[in-house]
Amino acid sequence: MIFIIVLIILSLDQATKFLVTKFLTLGQSVPIIKNFFYFSLVHNSGAAFGIFKDQGIIFIIVSIVAIVLIYSALKKNKHLKLYCFSLSLILAGAIGNLIDRILYGFVIDFLDFRIWPVFNIADSAITIGAILLGYSIICTPKSAE
Repeated sequence: MIFIIVLIILSLDQATKFLVTKFLTLGQSVPIIKNFFYFSLVHNSGAAFGIFKDQGIIFIIVSIVAIVLIYSALKKNKHLKLYCFSLSLILAGAIGNLIDRILYGFVIDFLDFRIWPVFNIADSAITIGAILLGYSIICTPKSAE
């Protein structure tokens, strides 16, 4: 199941990034829901919200280490369903953004709500996964471990 989750999220992430780069130019913004939601092509050479710009090699190394640690945690905790689901989302997002960094030297972002920095499917998976991971750690009874 972990492989399927990662494959689906990774495929969605890479397919949407491909389509956005095919149909938009850098900096172009197209309203999807006027005054609320746009597709805006941005190249992010930094971390979340563009912080630590142009530190690509560091992000690549950190991503690889995180992917190895997440994979290890998944192997050890297969019986914890929500925990594994949340780590699968984080893993898929980390791989998706790592692919961008290796191929292009930046991450392709395009989901733009104008009240939040522009992001992508991988970022969404990481965020949702982190929230669910926190919930699973806080709310899982010790007897379930």
